[in-house]
Amino acid sequence: MVKILFIGDIVGKAGRATLAHFLPLLQAEHNFDLVIANGENVTHGRGLNKKHYLELSKLGVDVFTLGNHFDDREELRNYIEDYNNIARPLNLIANYPGEGSVVVETKKGIKVRVTNILGQAFMKEIITSPLLALKLVNAESEPMIHIVDYHAEATAEKMTIAWEFDGTISALLGTHTHVQTRDARLLLKGTAYISDVGMTGSYNGVIGAERNSVIQKVWFDNKVRFNYEDEDPHYQFSAVILEINEETFKTEKITPIYELWRKDEQ
Repeated sequence: MVKILFIGDIVGKAGRATLAHFLPLLQAEHNFDLVIANGENVTHGRGLNKKHYLELSKLGVDVFTLGNHFDDREELRNYIEDYNNIARPLNLIANYPGEGSVVVETKKGIKVRVTNILGQAFMKEIITSPLLALKLVNAESEPMIHIVDYHAEATAEKMTIAWEFDGTISALLGTHTHVQTRDARLLLKGTAYISDVGMTGSYNGVIGAERNSVIQKVWFDNKVRFNYEDEDPHYQFSAVILEINEETFKTEKITPIYELWRKDEQ
């Protein structure tokens, strides 16, 4: 059995601190074969710079997926091809460095494919068909464990993709909305599914940002920028644990994790 931890969107300084607290504890308890994290909000809420990529790698993240903020830190273009464990959105139309689907090996030498896809509904990015993009990856890939991070707004869109690929991928895990859903399940042919894994970061903010800056932007002034430097001591950690049969590549168990932590209570 292969045990994989997938961590929901890590948001800003609070998200990095929360990861540093929880990941060693969970790793000691479960001895994960692979740790995957969505890192598109790691650097001040938008993008993933190299400093933070290296910081989180040192903490134990083996593979990074991204999302619609993939290009918010332009330096990603300069370092993404130096590493083979960062999956930027697969279905971009514009030419962009790096790969949307990467193959890594677990500590036991088992191959795992990790794919990052942007959804269509309510998203601003110009992309190709998510369904077609994933079909092409499946057609060109040798059989192996395959984890798909589907970064999208609409739960129904995520569900349709999950059902279409049930049995041909190991898991379709939703990200982007930053709110963990309670629909984690195994589909009929062995694909694990959850509409959104949730986020890792500030608990008393709004989707990881300081709440007053979000209130101002949404209701009073659209030009206000989100503030990710809130000193709220209450943090949350959102993830799922996947237990996958290494011979059939089908998931046998998906377990959501949603933990709260007060930073000043070690």
